[in-house]
Amino acid sequence: MNLHTQTLHLLQQTTEYIANHHQQAYLVGGSLRNILLETPGIDWDIAITGDAPSLARQLANKFGGHYAHFHDKAHRVIVPLTSTSTQDKQTPNPHKEFILDIAHLKGDIIEQDLRKRDFTINAIAAPLANVSQHLQTGEALHLIDPLHGLADLQAHRLKAVDSDVFRHDPLRMLRAVRFMARYHLSIDPWTEGLLIRDSSLLLQVAPERIHDELYAILEPRGATDQLHFLDAHGLLTTLMPEFIPARGMLQPRPHYWDVLEHSLQTVGTLEQLSTLLQQTPDAIQQSPLESQAHGYLAHIQQLLQEAEQQHIFSRATLTTPRMKLAALLHDIGKPPTYSEDAEGHIHFYAHPQVGVPLAQQVMKRIHASNADRRLVQQIVAHHMRPGQLAHLDAISPRAIRRYFVDLGTTGIIVALLSLADHLATTGPLFGTSENNADTTISSWEQHLATVHLFLNQYIQHRENILPPQLISADELMRRLNLKPGPHIGRLLEAIAEAQAEGAISSRDEAFWLAEEKLNQLNTS
Repeated sequence: MNLHTQTLHLLQQTTEYIANHHQQAYLVGGSLRNILLETPGIDWDIAITGDAPSLARQLANKFGGHYAHFHDKAHRVIVPLTSTSTQDKQTPNPHKEFILDIAHLKGDIIEQDLRKRDFTINAIAAPLANVSQHLQTGEALHLIDPLHGLADLQAHRLKAVDSDVFRHDPLRMLRAVRFMARYHLSIDPWTEGLLIRDSSLLLQVAPERIHDELYAILEPRGATDQLHFLDAHGLLTTLMPEFIPARGMLQPRPHYWDVLEHSLQTVGTLEQLSTLLQQTPDAIQQSPLESQAHGYLAHIQQLLQEAEQQHIFSRATLTTPRMKLAALLHDIGKPPTYSEDAEGHIHFYAHPQVGVPLAQQVMKRIHASNADRRLVQQIVAHHMRPGQLAHLDAISPRAIRRYFVDLGTTGIIVALLSLADHLATTGPLFGTSENNADTTISSWEQHLATVHLFLNQYIQHRENILPPQLISADELMRRLNLKPGPHIGRLLEAIAEAQAEGAISSRDEAFWLAEEKLNQLNTS
């Protein structure tokens, strides 16, 4: 395993410093697990027999780093890495830091400490001096492995250290899901039973801890699989009980899945679409999603590249945890709005509007940031607009302008999410029943054409749909002797729409239009 030269040097210095202070030290937990997997980690978890906070402060001073009280069980030392040796350039450290997490042994001896950890793959230790020599010279590791964690690691098996592991810290249930995905592990049946038994305890955990673990689960590709696991084991609806009535709730054609499964699948189709939009033009051309689209996806890709150059969009945004949460929650308003008409047709009237407070409820529960909550709110509220407009014979400049007045740059993201929503609507039947009854154009092509139109207008012709303001509110009030109030905003909006449509282009025309609107109001 290749490591930074400076990292190895600092680890050796740490080993010598602790030995000189006559303390026993062990590398434990994820740090040793990652060495066994030959995957460099970020942190070095060290368990010692002495005073952990005092030692951490001394090491921070020695290395010119800084000390932080990480949590009640560990004390962190952070040292910036500055080495620029040739070898370091060959094995770069993207984190640019050397991090020690130092904790006192849980118990009198290391074996007792290991038995109090979460999973057997994390309940392995080795003397720190031995690890340092192993990394520098290849010396064999002298593992302390009372629970046979190495065998579980080699078998790609996740197993709890005891039957109370989740009761001691329910967050470990989310950590289990993250470990399984990251290290390609299968959960031990006994451990799986414990997880199901204790799933209802999850909300006992501090929201900020749930937030961090959930976002870590959602970040890698394949988030739908992890969400399915959470759901199958009672964790998803413990965390988001708003989804309980969504299970088994039928939807009208062309929906393939019920409300819950559609919501889960939308996360996956968002990942699929994002990945495709980062492929080469030839790869896009070969995609089944493009075969029915007559080049629209390739053109959308070009527009998004231009938007990135304008710094109004980033394709990386599409697969962030907050976007996946938005995809998951986009139809959260459907269960409370479910209805059937006299003919038995299913409807979800106003589900975007009803869904906004429910989505905000979920985001608050998981301690999401204000920015993430705002993004989810906008997506839930407006995800239907591009698809609905796609069914019109023609889309007016006014409709496009109002869309981007409401959403700004977020309108790009909402439009792309609406495409993922479409793909998760038809599911495996995509392409088999896509044509509308009165046209040879598939609904997918219509939807893509609408998104292309919106993005083209905003990215390449933004000054036409959102032109510079001709007159200010103060100028309008002074000229027409008006008092402040909501009518001022309505007049300015009417002026902006007329300007975007090309009906007016000067300040005089703007004042004239405002007077006309006032006269209409006064005579109505």
